[in-house]
Amino acid sequence: MSKMDNLRAMREARYAEAQKRAAAAPARPAVKAPVAPPAPARKATVEADLATDDLCGHRNISGRTCTREKGHAAKTHRYS
Repeated sequence: MSKMDNLRAMREARYAEAQKRAAAAPARPAVKAPVAPPAPARKATVEADLATDDLCGHRNISGRTCTREKGHAAKTHRYS
């Protein structure tokens, strides 16, 4: 027997062993993944906070909002 014949025989033996184990194992019932409750809409809460606080509300590229008062005279914004 050549080396490749030995490898093929070992592979076939492992496959047959795995098939026997799979047939003997009891079937497990399918388990559903838990579903997380929907998260509250962040955009709606931020807009509601801005409306009640009378803040500038200017947004930068990363989505942060200005914390200065509405209509501020400063040229720059303060983001949080």
